[in-house]
Amino acid sequence: MNLDNCPRCGRLYVKNIMDLCQPCIKELEYEYETCVNYLREFRGTTIQELSDATEISIKEITRFIREGRISIANAPNMMYPCEVCGTLIRDGHMCDNCRNRLRKDLTSLTREITEKEPPKKTSEGAYRALDKRND
Repeated sequence: MNLDNCPRCGRLYVKNIMDLCQPCIKELEYEYETCVNYLREFRGTTIQELSDATEISIKEITRFIREGRISIANAPNMMYPCEVCGTLIRDGHMCDNCRNRLRKDLTSLTREITEKEPPKKTSEGAYRALDKRND
């Protein structure tokens, strides 16, 4: 048997697909049902209002949304935080500003790498990578 400690409560449990102990799985399903029922009744709610009304953390609600368990298509005011800066978004993992900054940084890094000298040939005829550890 594969045993582990539940990351949510610390109890010892037999590993399963959910990577949670049975009591935590039941609690998680209860939280999910609570969120869904509240959203059916109050479609115009925000994530903060949902969290306050159900006493379920924004982090957990966001996880339900990202997993596709809660759809925000019919909830016009429902948004969740960007993983980088916390700005509220409706899709993906990052807001446009963070996505653009990441894209710019990657472009800059790529340009920087390609402008360096090409890899050197070793005595065996193989090329060394552009890695400072090899210089």
